[in-house]
Amino acid sequence: MMRTAETALTCDMVGFRNGEPYNGIAGTIGNTPLVRLNHYLDCFDVRLYVKLESQNPGGSAKDRPARLMIERALQTGEIRKNTTIIESSSGNMGIGLAQMCRIHGLRFVCVVDPNAQPHNVAIMKALGAEVRVVTEPVEGDYLAARLAMVQQLVRDVDNAYWPNQYGNIQNPRSHQHGTIREIDEALAGEVDDLFVATSSTGTARGCREYLRKRGRRTNVVAVDAVGSVLFDGVAGRRRIPGLGAGRLPALAHGQHFHGVERVTDIDCVVGCRRLSEREAILAGGSAGGVLEAIRRKQDHLAGRNVVAILHDSGTRYLDTVFNDQWVEDELGVTPDELDFLVRKPAQTSIAVSA
Repeated sequence: MMRTAETALTCDMVGFRNGEPYNGIAGTIGNTPLVRLNHYLDCFDVRLYVKLESQNPGGSAKDRPARLMIERALQTGEIRKNTTIIESSSGNMGIGLAQMCRIHGLRFVCVVDPNAQPHNVAIMKALGAEVRVVTEPVEGDYLAARLAMVQQLVRDVDNAYWPNQYGNIQNPRSHQHGTIREIDEALAGEVDDLFVATSSTGTARGCREYLRKRGRRTNVVAVDAVGSVLFDGVAGRRRIPGLGAGRLPALAHGQHFHGVERVTDIDCVVGCRRLSEREAILAGGSAGGVLEAIRRKQDHLAGRNVVAILHDSGTRYLDTVFNDQWVEDELGVTPDELDFLVRKPAQTSIAVSA
């Protein structure tokens, strides 16, 4: 196959590990571990694998689109040396972009809201990002408030560029050429079910496109938050960042998957705590929701190869998801109640058709 400029960039983006030193930290993005879980589920007939995206250098799956969006825009001339990058993020994309902008010597301004994890904000600042915080939602939606500030900054700042993770096609392409390709090759194409947390829907869309083009019969299940407007959902209060959306992102328009599983904030906490207890893995909030969505359907998944993409690390949620007082104050669940939920058998759920 001819190695075009696009395939060269996306292949290089994966960061093939061949035992030789990397030429810069960006080359380490991708080829994250795929790990089989042996104790998480109540049903042991399911072969459950997890993709640990926390092992990217910026700590999350967002490193992949952050790199491709910036490097593609540099190639096309949309970004120049004196360009200021401005983006809205709940945390992980902000870290990925801060890392890439520091590598390329670009100014980066990230707009966050009060739900952003303090640890994530501190990492962005350590990588040179300027952080602006919106304090009031627009019509009850912090994302709308963040995007309004982004648009204002783009108007006010000379030579500003908005990558727009919510509508940039390089977002799903980074996962199409990276995340799912790595999973597919590791399991020799034998993936029966893929569960993916959704927010911008970039990961799920990219994975579905790869599988469709290769004629795979994998069921791609989108995991969304209760309180998210994705997939005809009803807007509501959500406390776990990086899962769900308060307004429909451009990438989500017309997107359909084999099923949609909705999870609550407490589902996410239970999944994270159970993963830590059963598998000694610390994963972020959305990962807990994805794993609990799988556990609810485990009776229907017997004998199948099931893969979950875990987007980030639990080390960024030590003050929230892994903090008993936060869980009780914010979600109304006491430590004893939480311990019971972590250990009790899952209740079977029915997927929302999509």
